[in-house]
Amino acid sequence: MFSVPSQFRLALIPLSVLLAYSTSASAQQAQEETDKTKPKQTAPANAQTPAPAVQKVQVSGAKGYDERRQDTASKIVVTQEDIVRYGDTNIGDVLKRLPGVTIGGVQGRGGAIRMRGLGAGYTQIMLNGEPSPPGFSLDSLSPDNIERIEVIRAATAELSTQSIAGAINIVLKKAIVTAQRELKLGMSEENGKYGVNASLQLSDKVGKLSYSVSGNLMSGEFGRPDSSTEVFTDNKGLVTLSRASTTESEGKFESIGISPRINWLLENGDMLTSQSFVNANRFTNHNQQVTTTSIGEKPLFLNENSSNTSNSTSIRTNLNYVHKLADSAKLDVRFGANYNQRDGENISNAQGVSQTLARSYLSDSTDNGFTYGGKYTAPFVEDHALAAGWDGGFSKRSDSNTRRDVIAGNGPITPFNTDEAYSADVNRLALFVQDEWNYSKALSIYAGVRWEGIDTSSQGNTYSEIKNRSSVLSPILQTLYKIPGSKNDQVRVGLTRTYKAPDTGRLIPRRFLSTNNSATSPDNMGNPNLKPELAWGLDAGFEHYLTDGGILSVNFFLRRIEDFTRTSIVNDGRWVAMPTNDGLATTRGVEFDAKLPLRSVMADAPAVDFRANLAFNSSSVNSVPGPNNRLDSQTPVSANFGVDYKLDDVPLTLGGNLSFQNAGPVRVSVNQSTYGIPKRVLDVYALWKFTNQTNLRVALGNALHQDNVSSSTYADATGSLVRTNTSQTHLALRVNFEHKF
Repeated sequence: MFSVPSQFRLALIPLSVLLAYSTSASAQQAQEETDKTKPKQTAPANAQTPAPAVQKVQVSGAKGYDERRQDTASKIVVTQEDIVRYGDTNIGDVLKRLPGVTIGGVQGRGGAIRMRGLGAGYTQIMLNGEPSPPGFSLDSLSPDNIERIEVIRAATAELSTQSIAGAINIVLKKAIVTAQRELKLGMSEENGKYGVNASLQLSDKVGKLSYSVSGNLMSGEFGRPDSSTEVFTDNKGLVTLSRASTTESEGKFESIGISPRINWLLENGDMLTSQSFVNANRFTNHNQQVTTTSIGEKPLFLNENSSNTSNSTSIRTNLNYVHKLADSAKLDVRFGANYNQRDGENISNAQGVSQTLARSYLSDSTDNGFTYGGKYTAPFVEDHALAAGWDGGFSKRSDSNTRRDVIAGNGPITPFNTDEAYSADVNRLALFVQDEWNYSKALSIYAGVRWEGIDTSSQGNTYSEIKNRSSVLSPILQTLYKIPGSKNDQVRVGLTRTYKAPDTGRLIPRRFLSTNNSATSPDNMGNPNLKPELAWGLDAGFEHYLTDGGILSVNFFLRRIEDFTRTSIVNDGRWVAMPTNDGLATTRGVEFDAKLPLRSVMADAPAVDFRANLAFNSSSVNSVPGPNNRLDSQTPVSANFGVDYKLDDVPLTLGGNLSFQNAGPVRVSVNQSTYGIPKRVLDVYALWKFTNQTNLRVALGNALHQDNVSSSTYADATGSLVRTNTSQTHLALRVNFEHKF
């Protein structure tokens, strides 16, 4: 399928020399009960009498081990306690409070997950250390099923380097050594619409076999009123077109999921683990849009009613085998399979000046595939933890859609009926080698190299076969230096080579038509000639650790992106948007992060914990004239401030978090620009502990319920067309009852 390039073999030479001339030993292999995602990994906790040097860093997931502080690779670890604190029902609401992480789109409705203010796929989302499969949605995961979230700022060779902005690794819950039963029941209300959710977790151990089963279900309704305006001003400053649209959207969502895990400790100390999850989701909504024109020509269609129904199913299963070898070496092999299916139906009716349109659109898609990988770790020489392995996968996407138009009346519109089908195959293979060198008590060095290749082929009944092949060689270097004379201060520096491959959908030259086509509401089409975006990155940080778990840190980053991809709009009789590679982009930023228990500075203070983070991001695209020639959708400023107060006299904990995301103007191209207003979101909660086993959690989400306003502009010699969208948001009430038995 792929041949390993000579550059990869050459890249191994300096690393081999480094190993050959080192002087002391450490093994850092991931323990049997933790995931395989750590860039450095230690021997299992039950390993047979390792050497003393190995024991020093042996149990990376054990109690008392602080991954953020002690791992050479830079990361932030979010615990399960932090994940469930606000009673969130989706992962996006959890992630928005993390340092440097922002969520695109309208508050409370979910959106693209971004790091360093970058969207459009620059952030890698992983499950248990593997890239999330095609067609998978994070909304299908319940926060109750997550053990921890790792925010990885700089790439490592073991994980995919398709992470220009960084990576977010979601680690699902594992079995425990003691029996546990936990039930959670909840309800929610937003804009007069109600929802319910429930989850049950069962864990136990029988001899050498331990298991865990998690199940969750959720159902709810929503109401989302939106409005938009469209104004054209000619080159003389006269308004020649002014339209306004209002949209009422109401719907319902339902989901159910189950996640079983089994761990089997074999007689020889090997470990066999099986973990799976199954999710089914159903979504329905009805939209009613009314358009009025106060100046200029009326659009083709004035009113539109549409009903949408979609069903999706996701199944994923993984099998992992860990085999212990002599001299504390270990072989870790895994295999996984996934199935994702989605079908949808859209029925719409549009009323025009002289014509009516009845349109039906049926779609069906599947994403099936498997993944495989392995890693060999061994302390070949002292003070080194060497790992080498492979990582690959295959996925096949099939998509079909049928569109039928029925038009009545006389006018310019003619029926556009389609029967489209296409399939795409994606092969991925990666090889990596990495080493962590404890040069001294003060300095540790992580060095690695990863070669990753992607081969995509697609064919359909409306276009010729397309093939796209790309590969990237990524050297990586990270260092951790503990400042002498201080037990609490340390410095990090990292140099990485990362990339962003175009996803299959953006490579396929299928055209999706808009109802009222314009420069600000264009058709969309893929580009089979897209190339990967390549980036060199520099990361640096300073960390100061306080007593009682507090931390103050500052981190800097710089990325230089080649073959930057932007969306261009052209007119070939209709306005169409298409992704294109367009030159060089540079992005940079600084992140401040603080976590401070008040009692760490005042012994008699109340039990108050403060959390705050602040990020500044900026960028420039050399092919776009300034000012504001930033990367599209980049968040220039984001911040969070949170407080938790645990009362001493009553079993009550109160807390809140205020998040801020700035937007502002962005010049996307010579003719295109966008604008967004700042977003402010306030979440508060109260937790009452009846007993150690029973809690009641009440939370208010989006308490400020600020409207979301954004606009897009297309300007040329004839004038400018501005489209402004306003989305109302609402306060969300969530109540959860939690009981362990």
